[in-house]
Amino acid sequence: MPAPSKPEIHEQNYRFLQQHVYAETGIVLENNKHYLFESRLQPIVRRLGLANLDELCALLQTSREPDVGRQVVEAMATNETYFFRDPWQYEAIRAVLVPRLMSERAATRKMRFWSAASSTGQEAYSLAMLLAGFPLGSWDIHILATDISSQVLERARSGRFLQVEVNRGLPPALLQKHFRPADLDWQLSSEIRRMVSFRRADLREPAGPGGPFDLIFCRNVMIYFDAATKKQILRELRRALVPGGWLFLGAAETAHGFERWFERKLIDNATIFIAR
Repeated sequence: MPAPSKPEIHEQNYRFLQQHVYAETGIVLENNKHYLFESRLQPIVRRLGLANLDELCALLQTSREPDVGRQVVEAMATNETYFFRDPWQYEAIRAVLVPRLMSERAATRKMRFWSAASSTGQEAYSLAMLLAGFPLGSWDIHILATDISSQVLERARSGRFLQVEVNRGLPPALLQKHFRPADLDWQLSSEIRRMVSFRRADLREPAGPGGPFDLIFCRNVMIYFDAATKKQILRELRRALVPGGWLFLGAAETAHGFERWFERKLIDNATIFIAR
């Protein structure tokens, strides 16, 4: 029977990487996540011509070049995303939120949305395609999409997606309407891309320009933060919302314990946290 394979990183360096990622992002990576570091950081190791993750840690601790640290943080902070994830949330936006805003904002004709932790852009672009189905041509519509990773934001701005990415969650009718083939990929139309602006941002910090927002997506990232950081982020999200604005979290996430900031409401299968 073959001996079990040894981790590709010494324990002290694993702890160093945990602390580095936490200090830069607030993300808590548990003690059993060696495989995650190994799978996500190996491309950086190869790109820099290093032998292993231990050498990468040594470089991080001695180098004055911040780009290496940034690459590590961005690799570890990248989250999975796909078009129209949790479709019941988009249905609540389509059936309830947008019609309500169209009625309430008839004078100002303005709507503001924020896709926080937007990764490669599928979330923000899904919202843009949904809004494109409404008669909002004369309205001032803006979707802000932010992420801590400059690398994924660059991909998102391009609006170019792999076949496997458009196969996940994107209705065929919207693929035909808003995309065109580009070699083996798919290119999103400029009309939809113009509805979204991308900016690097840390969720622990104030949202910055663009708000206040009628809706914020901040999905499937809270699970990576400790209690103190989660409280800090939820406080900033509440400050960024208009009173009565909607917050969507991931299906396994909650704002329980923060009822002074948010009221929980269920619309069909969609759990919405409404800013008080």
